[in-house]
Formats: sequence, C-alpha cells, structure tokens
Amino acid sequence: MNKKFFTMLLGAVICTGAWAQVTPYGWRGPEHNGYYPDKGLLNEWPAEGPELVFETSDAGKGYSSPLVVGDKVLLTGMNQDENEEVLNCYNLKGEKLYTVSYGHPWKQSYPETRTTPAVVDGKAYVVSGMGEVVCIDINDGKILWSVNAGEKFARETGMWGTSECPLVYDDKVIYTPCGQQTTMVALNRNTGEEIWKTRAIGEKSGYVSPIMIEYKGKRQIIGSTNQTVIGVNPDNGEIEWTFDDWGPRHSGDGGGGWGRDNIAPNSALYKDGKIFFCHGYNINGFQLQLADDLKSVTCVWRTETLDTHHGGYVLVNGKIYGSNWVTNNDGNWCCIDWETGETNYEEKWTGGAGKGSIIAADNKLFIYDERRGFVGLVNPTPEKFDVVSKFRVAQGSGPYWAHMHINNGILYLRHGEYFAAYKIK
Repeated sequence: MNKKFFTMLLGAVICTGAWAQVTPYGWRGPEHNGYYPDKGLLNEWPAEGPELVFETSDAGKGYSSPLVVGDKVLLTGMNQDENEEVLNCYNLKGEKLYTVSYGHPWKQSYPETRTTPAVVDGKAYVVSGMGEVVCIDINDGKILWSVNAGEKFARETGMWGTSECPLVYDDKVIYTPCGQQTTMVALNRNTGEEIWKTRAIGEKSGYVSPIMIEYKGKRQIIGSTNQTVIGVNPDNGEIEWTFDDWGPRHSGDGGGGWGRDNIAPNSALYKDGKIFFCHGYNINGFQLQLADDLKSVTCVWRTETLDTHHGGYVLVNGKIYGSNWVTNNDGNWCCIDWETGETNYEEKWTGGAGKGSIIAADNKLFIYDERRGFVGLVNPTPEKFDVVSKFRVAQGSGPYWAHMHINNGILYLRHGEYFAAYKIK
C-alpha cells in the first residue's frame, strides 16, 4: 500500500465522534449532527477572510476539533515529545490556561490525537488512541479517573487504532472497543466502573463514534464496527439490531482488497426514525428506517453519489450536504434529498480545493478543504454548489482533517498544531 493511500485513509481515523446527550457540549454540535445553533451570522466574508480573533501554534499535533465550554476552549493534541496525548485549555482570547497529559497516542500509522472531548457538569471525557477512557476536571485539569478500557476489554482495531469521541448519556460513558470479548461498553461517568458490555460480534472497531437517538418514546445508541452498523439499548447494552448489507463492493482505489474491509469513519445522521450512514471508497451510502419497537431496520434507499470519506455531512432543509470520495486526493461536493436519496448536484470546488469536512449554522454551510486549507461559506441551495466566500489557512502542518466548531459567532478551526478563531457574526 503506498504512502499516499495510507495518508488519505487516515482521515478515517479522525474522530467523527459523539456528543454528550445530557449537555450541549460535544462533537459536531449540541445535536451531534454538525448543525450549530448560532444565529445572525455574516452572509459573506471579506476577501481576506473574517476578522481573526486569535491564533496560536501550541496546540500540538492532532486532528481533533476545538470545543467551547463557557469561558474555556478545549482542544486535544500531542505533547512536544509526541509520546503523550494532552488536553489544552484556553480562554476565549486564545491564552493557554493549562495542559494536562491524559493518555497515549496510537503507536503505529498516524498517531496524531483524534478525540474531541464530551463535557458534562464540568467534566471532560476523552478517549486516547490506545483506548484509554479518561475523565478530567475542566476547571483545573485534574484527572478524576482513568481506565485502560482498550486493554481491559481486549479491543481490536484497524491500522489506525482507536478514533472515537465518547458518548455521555445519563450516568454512562460509551466506548466501542470491539473484538472477541465485547462490541460496546458503558462505564460509570463518575467512577469509570463497568456498567454493561454488549455481546461480541467478533469484528474490529471502526473509526465511528456512537450517537444517541430517540424514536417512539425509546432511546437507542447507533454505532458501528468496521463492518456492521448496530443499534444498542442504552440501559442494558443489548444489541437490538445489526445492518451489514452494503451491496456490491467496489475496488476502491483499484486494488489492495479494501473493498472487503470497510473503512467506517462517519457517525450517522438521524431524523424521525430514519438513519443515514455512509462510507467512502465507493461503498456508498444508505438510509435506514427503524421499526416502531427499535428492534430492526429496513433499507429505504441507497446512493452512489454521497460516499463521504471522513468529513461528515449535514442535513439542512431536507437535503444532505457533504463531499464524496473520487480518489484519495479528490472528491466532489454533493447535495442529495433526505426523503428519496435523489442527487440534486455533484460538483467540484474549483481553484485548487477538494473534498473536506462540513458543518452548518444559521442556514449556512461551512466547509474546510482537506488539501490546501480553503475555508468556504456556502449557500445551501439544492440547485448548485454556491460558494459565497472563502479564505485559506496557510499555517500549521499535515492534512486539514480537523472539523470546525462554531460558538457565539466565532468559528474555531485547527491545522495540526495551529489553532485559530474567526469572528463570523
């Protein structure tokens, strides 16, 4: 396998994580769907980009996202020696308040930090690349408890280790070690003690963080291994349904057998009993309908247009927006219909940009090109890919794989060790 292929595949390792059901603080917004509640945002940006609030180059290497909690900004990275993962805490001016080491990075291909914290009641929950689940007091950086859950539950991963942001629900922290002992586990969020573990289905973990959904008065965790999407009862850990009908496999980039081992990087989208999920590498996407008792699913439609590599997707006004995989270096931006799966458009971002990550707020799309660091403001119209404004982030190193974050009219983004905030209101 060539180095370029490895590099792009590691995008799957980016934590496409989970949010804390009992708090508005977590991965990809308060509803874990990439949509942020901010209103009154700018309809266009100056040619040179929005006003820079702060920038710093001391975040450490990583692909995880910033998270704003009150007057604090949290961001995980690697220490200077690159042998420990750390949680950095900044104030809203970008001044560092503290740094605390909490675990060990993945030891093989692309060890950069992946986990975005979930924060509940002043406590941050993170998962290291080696599967350590850790609880940290965000006020002073004190570690309250730490469990080597990867070792304890005999995790089995793909070649990029654990890449998961924790789902915090009720009194539980959810983690997906997979393997021969279990598939998903729940730890007590106050002590780290085991509450339940699911049965094993004998597969490796994906690079997907679970989400919590509610339907017909019942709640369920939606997660994924590298091969199978699962629905889990959050109260007792029972796996209530599985789905692995991926349809005809494709050869992906033209060899290597990757079509036989899914690279699952994206958390699901959910609305009104329907679940959308997709993988890159021509494995494509699909929508599932939950049964009323949440014990089974049926496939509603499939799409060959939107097979997002690792940048996530958003649902805005009945349309799903995101980028797809053409090659490891290329992809188009797409719009498909939530109800039917029909393609509205599939277009390139011209001018040297390519595929990347996406979030939304105030009926606007915000996209981040993974190749050259272009940041775009996009009008979410199904008629065309309408980039209203853009600017480029030149600082930092490595691929632009971190997803952006919006809070109180400020857009936060990172590029490796570089971390910046822009006023977009």
